Amino acid sequence: MAGHSKWANIQHRKGRQDEKRGAAFSKVAKEITVAAKMGGGDAAFNPRLRLAVDKAKAANMPKDKIDNAIKKGTGELEGVDYVEIRYEGYGIGGAAIMVDCLTDNKTRTVAEVRHAFTKHGGNMGTDGCVAFQFKHCGQLIFAPGTDEDRLMDAAIEAGAEDVIASDDGSIEVVTAPADYMAVKDALEAAGFSAEFGQVTMKAENETELAGDDAARMQKLLDALESLDDVQEVYSSAVI
Repeated sequence: MAGHSKWANIQHRKGRQDEKRGAAFSKVAKEITVAAKMGGGDAAFNPRLRLAVDKAKAANMPKDKIDNAIKKGTGELEGVDYVEIRYEGYGIGGAAIMVDCLTDNKTRTVAEVRHAFTKHGGNMGTDGCVAFQFKHCGQLIFAPGTDEDRLMDAAIEAGAEDVIASDDGSIEVVTAPADYMAVKDALEAAGFSAEFGQVTMKAENETELAGDDAARMQKLLDALESLDDVQEVYSSAVI
């Protein structure tokens, strides 16, 4: 299945994530704590925790901080009780946006998210207003030059849902959320290392933005991502 060019967009996103790595520590620590609280402190038997720990390691988070976050979730250390909330809305050009939060104060969080939308030209909507435009899935992106036929065979054998070749030569492997780690491990065992991977909300239809619209949209996304209570921001925008 052919897809649009997305390699530059993925690299752009990775670069911006790297710039924010310090702030990522506190956010991934929250995710680890919540995952451990919900499914236990053993990553081998808790897929959500393993995902969070992998994200922490990718951000070079110290092991003691990872361990402490797990202990807060399991009750071995005192921690904050976080609630998961999702907000939805629209950005520049009508691009769909979903914002996942972990918070100990819902009143504060909704006010901050609404302010970010309003200040930067977006519009916060009601529950479900854009969720139907996204698919919950695992996503692995492989660099241009990857052997498509071999990757496709390995991905299908590993249980992937789809393999999408983009115009720029990059290849996307899509999995069910629960199969993400198993497919990732199987592909690594077959010699394939993804440049980018996550369990995400993938936009079914993308909104391409350029010039001033792209700059405005990036400011809105940055404003949302910079909020302490925001864990992930998903958007249909391609900048």
